[in-house]
Order: sequence, then structure tokens, then C-alpha cells
Amino acid sequence: SLRLRRIGRISLPHNYCLLGGRERIRVVCAMYTLHISHNGTFQQVTDLSLISDYVADPQTLLWLDLEAPDEAEVQLLSAEFGFHPLAIEDAVRDHERPKVDSYENYYLLIFYSARYVAGDDLKLHLLNLNLFVGPNYLVTIRRGPISEVQATLDLWRTSNTPIGQNVPRLLHALLDMIVDNYFTLMDQVVDRVEELEDTIFSRFRTEAIQDIFQLKKDLLLLRRVVAPERDVLNVLLRQEMIALRGPEMAYMQDVYDHLVRVTDSIDTYRDLLSSALDSYLSLQSNQLNQLVKVLTLASIILMACSLVAGIYGMNFAHMPELAWPWGYPFALALMLSIGLTLGLFFKSRRWW
Repeated sequence: SLRLRRIGRISLPHNYCLLGGRERIRVVCAMYTLHISHNGTFQQVTDLSLISDYVADPQTLLWLDLEAPDEAEVQLLSAEFGFHPLAIEDAVRDHERPKVDSYENYYLLIFYSARYVAGDDLKLHLLNLNLFVGPNYLVTIRRGPISEVQATLDLWRTSNTPIGQNVPRLLHALLDMIVDNYFTLMDQVVDRVEELEDTIFSRFRTEAIQDIFQLKKDLLLLRRVVAPERDVLNVLLRQEMIALRGPEMAYMQDVYDHLVRVTDSIDTYRDLLSSALDSYLSLQSNQLNQLVKVLTLASIILMACSLVAGIYGMNFAHMPELAWPWGYPFALALMLSIGLTLGLFFKSRRWW
């Protein structure tokens, strides 16, 4: 086990990781990037104490991205931006429900990025992305790498970008990439559903029921995220956010429509999985019924043969066939003929 000890407060670059001695170790990892755009000129800043100056300039667009913020960076959010303590608490806490909270000059949005992580089995992995949206700034807080953040940053920094000096456009680009990746996720779900159907009806693998329940669990988990996110976009579309009024509403309407489609797809595939589960149980029950029927017919044939053997196994002194030299072959032939007769009868009735 690791023994942690405190170290003094020192100045470090924006990406750092410190390791202590061999016996006692202290690990401090912090990652942040601060990007500003002023009249189309982009710059990456390392001095976080200048944030309040950039926020005060309406001609500057600022994006601060924090990954796994430590206590000092959390305090910086309050000092430089003036965020409410409750908003900061929600932003740094994991497993918050997707929502939008309105404050005096900014908004807090909680969204989730979803993807399948490759391994022994595909597992649905959710990463929450917390956003502070202000008049000329965007602050993103996350616990791990989210590809949509870097993709949006690259789009923002390209020449002739449609985002420009516009926070709503920047917010739309980020949310739109997150929601578009849901469609990629649903394509993977479709492939898995089709594979399960082939497994059930063509090869009937008993492990398929585990895959069905796992996929149903993934869809339920995804719906618990997507449905509240749809409500978040619905709140934004009610023109409660001043910054999104006017032409910016069309962009959020586009994201809302995509979320509605994803929600419908989730419900559709959950119904398909329920049908696949019913089909699996029906096939399993049918196989069991077929086995029981075969065993029943076989037991009838054996009982008829046992009747002959029981008659000739009775210990009576006066039985005509006991002294007959062909008695034993005759009994065997009688059993065989009875068994064949019953077998042909069952086959003619299509019971066999």
C-alpha cells in the first residue's frame, strides 16, 4: 500500500505529475489548458491568475478545460470566475444527473460522453462533462480524457471556423459532437443485436442470454443519461438562456432533434432485445418439450417390451413356452416387433 504525505505548495506548469521517495510517495497529477481567442487570434495561456482579466474583456473568448482538478484549481474557479459554491460542488462531483442550473451571469450544464471500451467484453463507459457557460467564456471539467473536447478545440482553432467569437456556437459544437457519437454507439448496438439474433435462431448458444441482459443493461444506462439530456436541451429551447436567443436557437434545436432520435432508437432496440429474450426462452422451452416427448415415446416402447419380459419372467411351473427350444428367440422377436410397430405408429402420427 502507498503511504501519502503532504508536500509544500510550489509553482508547477499546467501539466505535471510529482512522485516522492521509495517508501513514502506522493502523487499529484493536474491537467488543464487555457485557450483564449481575441479578434480571431488564438493563444494558449499558462498563467491562470489572468483569467479574471480576460473574462472582463468582452472581445475575448476564453475556454478553460480542467481534467481531474485538485483543491487549488477548484478554489481558482471561485476566485477568478466567482462561481457559486453549490455550482462548484456539483461540477466536481461524479455521477451527477444531466441538468442545467441557472445562476446570475452564467449557467452550469452537466452532460455525458458515452462509448464502448474494448476488452474481454465490450463495456459501456460514461464520462461526465461539466460545463460553465458565461457571456464570453466556457469552462469544462472532466475526470478523464474525452475525445469530443479535443475535437471541438481543434475545430475552434481552424481558420475560417464557423464558431468564431461566439460562446453559443462553441457550446453547440461540443454538445453536437457528444450527441453525434451516440449514433456511433447505437450502430454498435445494432451490430450486437443482429449478432444476438443470429446466435439465437441459427446457432442457439446458451450464453446468448447473458449477452442479452448485458446489452439491455447498457441501453438502460444510456437512456438514464440521454433522456435527462433531452430535458436539458428542452430547457435551453424555452429561451431561458439569454445567450441562446435569436439565431442561436436553431443550433440547439438541431442537437435536441438528434437526442430525440437517439432516445427513440434506444427504446426500439430495448423492445427488440425483449423480443429476442422471449424468442430465446420459447426456443429453450420448445427444445425441452421435444426432449420430454422423445423420452416419453421411448419409455412407452420400453414398457411394452418390459411387459413381454415380465410375462416370461413369472415363476410359474406350468408355462408352455418354458420348455420350448425357440422360446427365447420368440420372446426377443416379439419385443422387437412390438417396438418397431410402436415406432412406425408414432412416426406416422409425426409424434417422433
